Amino acid sequence: MVADHAPLSQAFGPYRVVRVLGEGGMGVVYLGERADLGTRAAIKILRDAWLSPARRERFASEQRTLAQLRHPLIAQLYDAGSLADGTPWFVMEFVEGTPLTTHCDIRGLAIRERLALFRRVCEAVQHAHRHAVIHRDLKPSNILVTEEGAVKLLDFGIAKQLESVDRPSLHTQTGLRLMTPAYAAPEQLRAGAVGVHTDVYSLGVILYEVLTGQLPFDLSALTPGAAESLVLTTEAVRPSARVLESLAVPDARARWQAMGRTERTDLDVLCLTAMHKDPARRYRDVDALMRDVDHLLAREPLEARPDSITYRAGKFVRRRWRGLAAATLAFAVLGLTTVVYTVRLAGARNVALAETAKAQRIQRFTLSLFEGGDKEVGPSDTLRVLALLNRGVQEARALTAEPAAQAELYATLGTIYQKLGDLSRADSLLHTALGARRTLFAEGSAEVTQSIADVALLRVDQARFDEAERVVRQGLEHARRSLPANHPALARATFTLGRVLQERGQYDSAIVVSSDAVRRYTTPEGAATPELAASLSQLADDHFYVGHYTTADSLNARVLAMYRELYGDRHPLVAQVLVNLGATQQERGEYAKAEALHRQALSIVEAFYGGVHHETAYTLTHLGRALIFEKKFDEGVTALERALAIRQQVYGPVHPLVASTVNELGNAALQRERLDEAEARFTQMITIYRRAYGEANFRMGIALSNLASVYNARKEYRRAEDLFRRVVKIHTAALSPGHMNTGIARIKLGRALLRQNRWREAADESLAGYEIVARQAASTVSFLHAAR
Repeated sequence: MVADHAPLSQAFGPYRVVRVLGEGGMGVVYLGERADLGTRAAIKILRDAWLSPARRERFASEQRTLAQLRHPLIAQLYDAGSLADGTPWFVMEFVEGTPLTTHCDIRGLAIRERLALFRRVCEAVQHAHRHAVIHRDLKPSNILVTEEGAVKLLDFGIAKQLESVDRPSLHTQTGLRLMTPAYAAPEQLRAGAVGVHTDVYSLGVILYEVLTGQLPFDLSALTPGAAESLVLTTEAVRPSARVLESLAVPDARARWQAMGRTERTDLDVLCLTAMHKDPARRYRDVDALMRDVDHLLAREPLEARPDSITYRAGKFVRRRWRGLAAATLAFAVLGLTTVVYTVRLAGARNVALAETAKAQRIQRFTLSLFEGGDKEVGPSDTLRVLALLNRGVQEARALTAEPAAQAELYATLGTIYQKLGDLSRADSLLHTALGARRTLFAEGSAEVTQSIADVALLRVDQARFDEAERVVRQGLEHARRSLPANHPALARATFTLGRVLQERGQYDSAIVVSSDAVRRYTTPEGAATPELAASLSQLADDHFYVGHYTTADSLNARVLAMYRELYGDRHPLVAQVLVNLGATQQERGEYAKAEALHRQALSIVEAFYGGVHHETAYTLTHLGRALIFEKKFDEGVTALERALAIRQQVYGPVHPLVASTVNELGNAALQRERLDEAEARFTQMITIYRRAYGEANFRMGIALSNLASVYNARKEYRRAEDLFRRVVKIHTAALSPGHMNTGIARIKLGRALLRQNRWREAADESLAGYEIVARQAASTVSFLHAAR
């Protein structure tokens, strides 16, 4: 056990102890100072923790990893180690501030101000979770607020590293428990598995205390066993009731009385959902909790819902199952009589099919208002779209007596917000619709299947591909068991799975699934419908990505004719097809033809959406790419910088669509021999793609290939060679040995080998790449010149 006070002469890395800052249950905190730089840090020495010699290297490895956890809201871990007796110590960023709850009370902050501060805490926790770090001991004393109002979270590194310290070993087992009971989740008290859900619970308790001035459970006078029993068996009082029915914290009472009933109810739901005893009923992650905080601040409906009657009844059934079993047996006899009516279900099923198709036509009509219903001009400038949508959300909230209609309206409004690029609001509304439909209808029903497809497509736009695939596959599994093969909802779910597989780079599988969607949407009459056109367009994209440019052009020509028949020549869906046709021209080296098609598309898109819409950014990126390849650098970079600003605003800084535009700017810098700028662009692109797709996706191959080209330009040929060989492997596996991208990578590899005077290898790679590219591209393509 460490002594109460370390000697002032003790060194901790480059830091020396100046004075004691404080003591707590886990250890002593000192102010440290670095003599050479004059900087200060907090040094924490732990009690009741011990590292064996065998485990110190693992401890050191973990602290090196956690030192990379960098975020402006998280106190940085500078260094860590152990004393001669094995006692762990940590050197952390020194933060002068007061605990979150104290800061809120001293400043007399209003509810909304407290929520805004709490959201900042969530941002920090979310960042750590994305780096696979769970705190395990979140509490107000670990959350400091500076005089300027900046939030800093402490002890992330300690919580993570002590996971190994707290495990049994052959030498000893410590008594250290990484939690504070008042803020610990029930599963922690039961010594169960911890994870993201554990921190979500602690955040819920912190929010409860921030809003009410009281903890949900008063454990101060209880033994550990009694405290554990209270938390595990007792439901927390609603925050609003705790405040309004108590005189303990009069300031909190006044704050809550100033709010409307709806806001109070939403705060209750938010807190109690985060603190639910069942981890599966909590917010699934901090992202979901943050979204509901945002919705509450914006006075929008929450995604979370209070425990339903069904859920509470289920808990009752589990407690009373023996008595209910006897009653169920009696009802089973009565239930046999319903078999007589089964034959009538076939007719009802046909009616349901017709109703679903009708509902989809109504929704499609509503959505078309926001895509441009007129065949010649875009939406009227006087149409206050956002005002109408906000009013629509308020109207939807009033439809509580018609829950099915309310859910349908939420779904439609959510899809419209998604089209307008407001993904946060879309997320809230689409989740609300899905939750409502699951309450009203069974899994596998048309309604639930439709909502699942909506959410999965939104997840694609948010670059959350794992979740998108999991959600839509589960929905399809239920739908195939419940719906007839020709049901529109089943066709849409199939289309959605194809889109997810395409975004994940699984193109062979995507072609199979998208072809199935085309088949399901094709009518006996062969009529042009929006659904058939969309599924054909998706199939064309699948073929484009695997290098089947002729097939892609043929499909896109068919889609273009359909969209012109349905909407006329000046519709944004027409523009999308023009961009796709331009992309194949680009890949063939016909840059002037690509530019012409992209300019035609841009004129349509800007007329509909204006200059700052995500569809405009999509078209600008393709136009900028063509211009760069034509050496029209100034014009191309201007277009790309416009696109990048729009995409960062809509999708955030780390989205694959942002990386796509960053890539083109990197190519422009490379061609202009601005190598530092090019390297920075391509490195940013690699970081985004690695996070979104992993290492094996063809997009990673493109990014690595471009970075290798920078090394080639710097004459770092061996470094370039290593990357190009890696790229060839990625493209060969993810696309095919004969894909255009594989051919280009082999030509580039040949160039790196040539610069090293490795003539035979260079000739082999250059010739192999030349033969691949020559089969698919115009003879004027620069890569063919290079190979020759």
